[in-house]
Amino acid sequence: MQTWKRRALGYFVLLATTILLTATGYQTGMRVYEGRPQTFLDSLQFAVEMFTTTGFGGDAPWVSAEMQAFITVTDLLGMALLVSALPVFVAPVVESALSTTAPQELETDVTDHVVICSDTTRADELIRELEANDVPYVIVESDRERADELYEAGTRVVRADPESVDGLDAARLSSARALFADLSDQVDASIVLAAKELTDDVPVVSVVENPDAETYHRLAGADTVLSPRSLLGESLAAKVTTAARTGMIDAVGIEDHLQFAEISIRHGNRLAGRTLASSGIGKRSGANVIGVWVRGEFIPAPSPDTELVGGSVLLVSGRADQLERLAEMTRTSVRGFEAGRTVVIGFGQVGRAVAAELHKAGLPCTVIDREDVDCVDVVGDAIDPETLATAGIEEAETVVLALPDDTTTEFATLVIRDLVPETQILARVEERADISKTYRAGGDYVLSLARVTGRMAASQLLEGARDVVSLEQQIETTRRQVPSLDGLTIGEADVRGRTGCTVLAIEREDAIVTDIGPDTAIQPEDVLVVVGSEAAINAFEQEFQSGTG
Repeated sequence: MQTWKRRALGYFVLLATTILLTATGYQTGMRVYEGRPQTFLDSLQFAVEMFTTTGFGGDAPWVSAEMQAFITVTDLLGMALLVSALPVFVAPVVESALSTTAPQELETDVTDHVVICSDTTRADELIRELEANDVPYVIVESDRERADELYEAGTRVVRADPESVDGLDAARLSSARALFADLSDQVDASIVLAAKELTDDVPVVSVVENPDAETYHRLAGADTVLSPRSLLGESLAAKVTTAARTGMIDAVGIEDHLQFAEISIRHGNRLAGRTLASSGIGKRSGANVIGVWVRGEFIPAPSPDTELVGGSVLLVSGRADQLERLAEMTRTSVRGFEAGRTVVIGFGQVGRAVAAELHKAGLPCTVIDREDVDCVDVVGDAIDPETLATAGIEEAETVVLALPDDTTTEFATLVIRDLVPETQILARVEERADISKTYRAGGDYVLSLARVTGRMAASQLLEGARDVVSLEQQIETTRRQVPSLDGLTIGEADVRGRTGCTVLAIEREDAIVTDIGPDTAIQPEDVLVVVGSEAAINAFEQEFQSGTG
């Protein structure tokens, strides 16, 4: 609509200017070349009659060559203006008549849905999670053109102002399971206020760019406030501060018995180049490899012949002592790095979070940024080899790219990989689509802000459905009784071969069995705790439909 208004205004300005210039030219030509002086109003009438094709025969014929040429040119100009009016006025009217218009209130009788304000890249990630879990949702979008596009694409959308009570009421917020707001810190706070004015019973999840804004969102009434930039920085820093980033899965009732971890196979490590079978990971550490990222591609339930290249990231489970043994196996011993030496490039919210975590762990780091502010050690360009050399890039064990621009991140990755081929490169990107390009440029571990935000929101909004394990990939856990497997061993059940899921533990009465092997028997009333990708979990639930834990 705004585009059409701009086009129409521009056309009217052009038409008015052309008519005035034509009238002035005609008045001058009639006086100089025809000897028939005209008033300006007569000349203006001539111009209007000509451009509207209603005729101007009262002044014809013209005897001078100059006026004949003038009339010919203005005739063609009038035709051009008439034709150009078609796409400006007629086409939008026809298009509007033929196109589908987004509704201004929720059309169908939908309940227990998630209200999303509004259509953003990070909302797309959440939508993927909701669709995977069969959770209905509606997008509240104020932009008419975008709302119509979404509606025509089959998306459930309401064209309304998400900051208004009426707009949220049109999305039936009162009957929803939750509201998700991720536009800007100020707009989100306004949405929260409107939501709480409409109902206090629906949980509201908001996202803040600046962690300092969390206080104001909570004052507005937000039940959960997410700060994805800080978490993204902490996640990247965890790859540096420890060999493994662990997370308890007490949400599925295992408590202190089992942990998940993402463990990097660093460049130069003796495991690099080996297959999973020849690595001896399971035999020597006791940890269970659930999946592996190889050059940015996630392989769930990897086969024994999967090659572990430098920069691979293992998703594993096990007890704390098992993960510690695996972490020791993956530490590199080829290069003489200064212990924990890290270069952090970019000192925005993500970079600050990375530096803060490294400082807490007592690990040295050098910070590069364009701005000369506190805690920045080297001021310069991230893609300038001299700046990188000044920061000690050649002695760094790890480089963390925390830049706000994905294109710069990709180029910086190329430069750093060329300068120090064996250094581990961790990077953040804004868009999900840029993850693969950054991996191709040489990154070892890449997190997308959009993906992290979507996963964080999903972990809040899908409580009670499945449990989110990885912020980067769609790795989830579920608990289920499977009576059809009673009396079988894990090897005989072949859950992994049939579904791609891995049995992590068995809940048996008051005990937790975590030492799972092919000969482990499944007893009646056992609850299997399994982990896998979204597709694998779906396959598991379809394969074993009866019985839940």
